Amino acid sequence: MIVKNIWEWDKRNFERLKKFQLHHRFKKIGALLFIILLLALIALKFIESEPALLKSIIKNGLLVGLLMISVSKEKIEDERIVHLRQQSYQIAFVLGVVYSIALLPLVNYVVDIILQKEVLDFSTSTWEVLFFMLVMQIYFFRMMLKKCQ
Repeated sequence: MIVKNIWEWDKRNFERLKKFQLHHRFKKIGALLFIILLLALIALKFIESEPALLKSIIKNGLLVGLLMISVSKEKIEDERIVHLRQQSYQIAFVLGVVYSIALLPLVNYVVDIILQKEVLDFSTSTWEVLFFMLVMQIYFFRMMLKKCQ
């Protein structure tokens, strides 16, 4: 009895989570947040003592802005839009895995060799992978949406 109630509760919450989307106005708010924080991150590069905490907050804010763009509804949300969104998430996931496993470590390796670092870095930043995946999802969704119109 308790297991059945837990199962039903999980099932309802999963369905709600699966259908979660922000209102289409949040797309503009996310884009504005992203642009402002991107400019702030660029401006931070010109400050001599780059505060690590501020840089981290700005980078996480960039991800929040991209996420807001990514999960916001279109003005007219129909089955075709839902399908295109699903396809763009699949493409972004596959590209994110390829990027984090093959491309990013290779780029880091080449840069380390060019800069002649003694310790070679093969690490992958979680922020870079998430940023890449969100940008790819938004890009492919917009591209597929444009081709279908």
